[in-house]
Amino acid sequence: MNDFNEKFDALIEKYTELLIGETSSEMKEKVTKYVLYSYIAKSMPPLAKHWNSLYPEGKEEMKKLVQEIKTLNEQRKDS
Repeated sequence: MNDFNEKFDALIEKYTELLIGETSSEMKEKVTKYVLYSYIAKSMPPLAKHWNSLYPEGKEEMKKLVQEIKTLNEQRKDS
């Protein structure tokens, strides 16, 4: 299983690099949260809405995170 974890981490690292051009541990964690939340919001919208209403401060943090990722992605595309 450890081998799988390393390979999966390599996938996340490459995705982060292609998405925003940076692969620090902090950015990989942010991108992982962004991708997972996006998937949950698309595949189980009621769950995302429930979480948003249960944790409004979390919802605001997620909005900031999404905006940060989108901004970094646009900067990457423009360069």
